[in-house]
Amino acid sequence: MDSRKLGGILMAGLGVSLIVIVILIPRVPQPATYHNFADHRGWLGIPNIGDVVSNLGFALVGILGLYAMLRRPSQIRFLDPREKWPYLIIFFGLLLTAAGSSYYHLAPDNARLVWDRLPMTIVFMSLVATLIAERISVQVGLWLLPFLLAIGAASVLQWRWSELNGRGDLRFYAGVQLYAMLAVILAIFLKSRYTRGSDLAVLAAFYVLAKITETFDKQIFSIGHAMSGHTIKHIAAAVGSYWILRMLEKRKPIVE
Repeated sequence: MDSRKLGGILMAGLGVSLIVIVILIPRVPQPATYHNFADHRGWLGIPNIGDVVSNLGFALVGILGLYAMLRRPSQIRFLDPREKWPYLIIFFGLLLTAAGSSYYHLAPDNARLVWDRLPMTIVFMSLVATLIAERISVQVGLWLLPFLLAIGAASVLQWRWSELNGRGDLRFYAGVQLYAMLAVILAIFLKSRYTRGSDLAVLAAFYVLAKITETFDKQIFSIGHAMSGHTIKHIAAAVGSYWILRMLEKRKPIVE
């Protein structure tokens, strides 16, 4: 079977499987202690300074990425010029993530968390579109891009609606995140139109590191009280985002 057709079947099958799982598993409420992060220290009148300032990494990568994509002549080359659009949205989404996450961590609550999670779904789902464009079909990837972005946004809004109605449910939002990361892992094994496909493994590793440090936020902070797990999560996720830019700058088209 043609590798692109196989990739399309696997990507679609992954999506359908996760939809079934999300529907079948019990409702997953957000923990009541979710907003109680380990490091509450402030500085210069800024509360929760570690979790706020660590978002600068996302802003830096976003700015560097947009500059690299838009400068003339650009160092980044695409076999099809249309392929740049999902990447532009990724880097713009990182700027929004820096702003939204900083806003949330100044005074963490559910209302502000919406503005933290929405930009992240922009990054996740735009990344999925790039994987489809480079491994299956440029046309399909671009056609799916607005639908993927809408699905990501809908997952956040559905979670917020469920919280407002006293039945908090993270299944849809968690499913979107999980699909994006599993799609990255799957893409490592699919034939790409560019070199440096193994860089996706580094991206996945930093994502896993971010999730681990986020989970053990308080335990990590208790070791010397230098930096919390959540702060390290932001740094790890920003480095993983930078790896996308690094991949773009170093890779070369594979012309068959």
